[in-house]
Amino acid sequence: MTGRGTASRFLTSVLRNGVGRYVCQLQRLTLTLSRNALDSRGAREYIEEKVVDFARQNPGIVFYVCPKKGSLPMVTAEYLNGAVEDKYLNSKTADEIAEIIHKLANQSGLEIIRIRKPFHTDNPSIQGQWHPFTNKPSVLNVQEIGQQCLSSPQK
Repeated sequence: MTGRGTASRFLTSVLRNGVGRYVCQLQRLTLTLSRNALDSRGAREYIEEKVVDFARQNPGIVFYVCPKKGSLPMVTAEYLNGAVEDKYLNSKTADEIAEIIHKLANQSGLEIIRIRKPFHTDNPSIQGQWHPFTNKPSVLNVQEIGQQCLSSPQK
């Protein structure tokens, strides 16, 4: 927690993803729906039309379909770090459900919080961060071009 009252952390990668090979953090998806409820129509359409394509594109994610009588349509995502996220799919279309599931598949399972900067100062400067050439004379940045270089043809 910071002085602002919101949680924050420095930027880190999960399981060093991006170094070596990518490991999808989503482990399991469970789609719970009712077989005949009106709210579950979009979930039923998603199962009929798009779930096979999702399973082919993401072979490392286990996809369960649990029909329960009278239940609200819901997708439960379980991640490798143990996090569980539930999304209700009341009166959503098959395309909206596909977007939600695609978003869940691309997340890491970590809580979404404010990312902290790698540096902090109590007296911020308008001119930016210090670097080795901050107080050096600007003449060091200028290169003199002699007359000989200009008059001779380049090879």
